[in-house]
Amino acid sequence: MKRYFPIFILLGCAAVFAAGMAYLFELRFESGDVYPPYSSLRADPLGTMALYESLEKVPGMDVSRDFTASDTLPEESQTLYLHLGGRPFELEWMPDETYRNIQDFMTRGGRLVITFYPQTEGFWSYDETNSPEDKKMTQSKADKKDKDKNSDNDDSHWTSLENKWGFAIGFKNLELEDGSYVTTVNNQTDLALPDTLRWHSGVIFTNLAHTWRVIYARGGDAVVMERKFGPGSVVIAGDSYLLSNEAMLKDRHPDLLAWLVGTSKNVVFDEAHFGIVESPGVAALMRKYRLQGLAAGLLLLAGLFIWKHSFGLVPPLEEERVDRAVAGKDSAAGFTNLLRRCIVPKDLLATCFGEWKKTAAGNGKHHSPRVKRAEAVFEAENAAPGRSQVETYKKITESLGTQNQKL
Repeated sequence: MKRYFPIFILLGCAAVFAAGMAYLFELRFESGDVYPPYSSLRADPLGTMALYESLEKVPGMDVSRDFTASDTLPEESQTLYLHLGGRPFELEWMPDETYRNIQDFMTRGGRLVITFYPQTEGFWSYDETNSPEDKKMTQSKADKKDKDKNSDNDDSHWTSLENKWGFAIGFKNLELEDGSYVTTVNNQTDLALPDTLRWHSGVIFTNLAHTWRVIYARGGDAVVMERKFGPGSVVIAGDSYLLSNEAMLKDRHPDLLAWLVGTSKNVVFDEAHFGIVESPGVAALMRKYRLQGLAAGLLLLAGLFIWKHSFGLVPPLEEERVDRAVAGKDSAAGFTNLLRRCIVPKDLLATCFGEWKKTAAGNGKHHSPRVKRAEAVFEAENAAPGRSQVETYKKITESLGTQNQKL
């Protein structure tokens, strides 16, 4: 037991380390700060988990998240699709197939809500105010669009929502107030909505087509607008703050949230545009079908199999211990085995006789009559054909007069 004690200590330390790491990861994922801002998986002030969980508690409403990598929108009617924390370049160019998918979604009675990440600096031109990410994404789409213009494949063409829907995205500077950029926007309708909202983004919408209805404006520029597409509609807002967890606590407007949801029975939060998508691997399938217990059982079974073949689960029986014991041997038996391994049988008598002569010489009897008689018998017997070594041995002992003496 003592020799296994260090192993148990090592395994215990490894288990404690693994549990500590799992606890740290759990704390990190519970706060949600590993997810992008305005993700419904994020529980800190920049997330929208509070809105997601609040809508889940509304009777008769089905709330879910979209983790699919495709641009396919839900098929169900009366569905609200929330695309929160978006970037302006996402509306600049998109594949024709995606545009048709959006149009079909709204003609089926869907409601699309697009809100932008709060911008405090200009973003629509390539200048020092652009973030590296926005520059890279916008340039990539522009290059793709220019390339596809020269392509004969109609399925690869791109469409600009700004051109199709009749609006332009602009920017107006914000005032710094109490350490943060904020302004006030005003209700432009007779809807039962708040008269003013505190706004945290400089994004504005200009050059609006007559089909747009301005909901909130900053001066003469729209910041929230709505457009009907048959039974469906689209709402575009330049700020996502009003849906964030912080806003749910400090600046909540239930009437505005109710207007955004409308008559929808299904609410889908778009997480795929944040890069949070399902991976079709084995781990994803295990999580989907809750096979974690099966995997843990297989690991335990493999551990028991290795243990059984290494140590044995029960001690051996008493008779098995006896059978496994190896009997010891005395020195004579060991010498006999050594001779059998090292000396050829036909040379055994000659070797023994030579060793006997060395012993006799050591005792000063090398030229004694007994030794001479033994040599004569040994040579005579060896000269006779077919004589066995046993017979020769007997003759030598008889000549020495000591029948029982051994060489």
